[in-house]
Amino acid sequence: QVQLVESGGGLVQAGGSLRLSCAASGRAFTMYAMGWFRQAPGKEREFVAGITWSSGNTYYRDSVKGRFTISRDNAKKTGYLQMNSLEPEDTAVYYCAVAAWATMAVTSSSGYQHWGQGTQVTVSS
Repeated sequence: QVQLVESGGGLVQAGGSLRLSCAASGRAFTMYAMGWFRQAPGKEREFVAGITWSSGNTYYRDSVKGRFTISRDNAKKTGYLQMNSLEPEDTAVYYCAVAAWATMAVTSSSGYQHWGQGTQVTVSS
């Protein structure tokens, strides 16, 4: 079983920055990719950013390109989402997820087997 613990959410003014972390733990698990998704009230969960664990290839939704950066620390089994120039539209619960193997595109939530509990990000205008 894989446990994912997220941290770093909070309240920030528009134009500000936050850094989310996602620490993975468990016994003998593999990580093909880590993704960040978000869900705003009344909306469906959407892909934000993803990274393949071994090669470090990164993927972003168009609305966050140039503002968000996903990265990972292999040794710590921790992923990060650096969010700059935050906008009120970024307000949502952010979830990290881990795909143990490649079954779907990194951008698809269906490809992830393990999910964190979510962390709230609120951007005030």
